[in-house]
Amino acid sequence: MSAPKLTVVIPVFNEEATLEALFDRLYKALDALNLSYEIIFINDGSRDKSAAILSGQYHARPEVTRVILFNGNFGQHRAILAGFAHARGECIVTLDADLQNPPEDIHLLLAEMDKGYDYVGSIRRQRNDSWWRRVASRAMNRLRERITRIHMTDQGCMMRAYSRHIIDTINQCNEMNTFIPALAYSFSQNPTEVIIGHEERHAGESKYSLYSLIRLNFDLMTGFSLVPLQLFSMLGMLVSLGSGLLVAYLLARRVFLGPEEGGLFTLFAIAFFLLGIALFGIGMLGEYIGRIYQEVRERPRYLIAAILQNKENRE
Repeated sequence: MSAPKLTVVIPVFNEEATLEALFDRLYKALDALNLSYEIIFINDGSRDKSAAILSGQYHARPEVTRVILFNGNFGQHRAILAGFAHARGECIVTLDADLQNPPEDIHLLLAEMDKGYDYVGSIRRQRNDSWWRRVASRAMNRLRERITRIHMTDQGCMMRAYSRHIIDTINQCNEMNTFIPALAYSFSQNPTEVIIGHEERHAGESKYSLYSLIRLNFDLMTGFSLVPLQLFSMLGMLVSLGSGLLVAYLLARRVFLGPEEGGLFTLFAIAFFLLGIALFGIGMLGEYIGRIYQEVRERPRYLIAAILQNKENRE
C-alpha cells in the first residue's frame, strides 16, 4: 500500500471527555483536504476510558486510523516519538487531543509545506490560558532562545508540521529525554511559522503543571546547550575573584584597625550567599549528570502493549 500524503500524530492521556469531539472535527477537517492521510493515536497509559474509545474509533474508521497502546505512562514526547516511528506519511503533523488547537487549521501548515518549508511551527493567535502560564511561557521562551539559539515564537504550541526527512533523522536519535520541536528545528534547513487559532480546553484539565513546565525547560536547556554550565563557570571565576579581594580587604582592616565585631553578620550574609551559589551550581551539574545517567542505562523509551491497525497499514 502506498504511503499516505499526511500523517497526524496525537498523544492521548486521560482524554475521554474530549475524544468524541476531537473525532467529529478532526476527520471532517482531514476529509476536506482531499488527500490521503492516516491518524496515529498513542494512548499514553490512560487510566480512564480513553483506550476503549480509541479502539472504538479504530473499528469505525480502520482504513485511516491506527492506535498504539502503551503499557504505562511514558510522557507526551515519548508518545509522539512512538508515533513518529510508525508514521508513513510524507508530511507529519503533531496535534494535542485537548482541542486547544483547532484541527481545521491543519491546512495552514500544509500550505507552508507545499511552499518548500521542511518545518512549520505555529503561533497561537490568542492564548486562552491562565495569566501565569502566559507569563511563564514568555519568560521561558526568551531564556531558551538566548541559551540554545533555537528560535520558536511559541514553544508551548504542539501543532507543528515536519517533513519526512526530519522525521527520519529524529527516528535515528536515541535520546531518552528531548524536546521534539527544538530537536526538529536543529535538523531543519528551511523552517517557518504560521499563526493558528487557540481555543479553551474542550473538557478535562491540563496535564501540565507549573512543575512540569519547569522540568520541560530544564530538559530543553540542558539537552541542547552547554551555555548554563559555561555561564556558571564564569560566575564561579568572578565570585572567586571577588571573594579573594574581600579576604584581602578584611585582612588589611584587621592589620591596620585591629579586631572588629561589627562585621560578623556581614560575613554570615556573604557566606550564605556563596553557599547558595554553590548549591545552585551543584543542582545544575546534577541536571547534566542525570541526563548522562539516563542515557547510559539504555532502557527503552516506551513499551507498547498493542497496535491496532489494518494489515495494509503494517510496515
